[in-house]
Amino acid sequence: MAEMPTACPLCQGELIISRFECQSCETTFEGRFHPQAFAKLSPEQWQFVKTFIRCEGKIKSMETEIGLSYPTIRNRLHEIIRALGYEPYGTEENLSATPEQRQRILQALEQGEITVKEALRLLEEGGEE
Repeated sequence: MAEMPTACPLCQGELIISRFECQSCETTFEGRFHPQAFAKLSPEQWQFVKTFIRCEGKIKSMETEIGLSYPTIRNRLHEIIRALGYEPYGTEENLSATPEQRQRILQALEQGEITVKEALRLLEEGGEE
């Protein structure tokens, strides 16, 4: 059985699943269904995910397995996270706090004035309580 394409082969637009058929009882149903998030990954991204899982999420093991550097592996992982509709954790894009606010938050965390959970919330919300 052929793998499901991830995009229209003509224009690269999003595909909508319109029909399902049971191989066992031959029941079919039709509608407009969006593919699951992982179905949106390219074949290369999907292969990366499978290797990442096989390596138990250990980037050191990934370096050995696929022969790429830590920064390259991390960048590919970030691409996949974004393709799934999320922003990679800890990247500048998902932190609203300014550099000065981040410094104050980290100092408060270091001095035990706030918890890690509170620090993360403040970083994401822009540093204002």
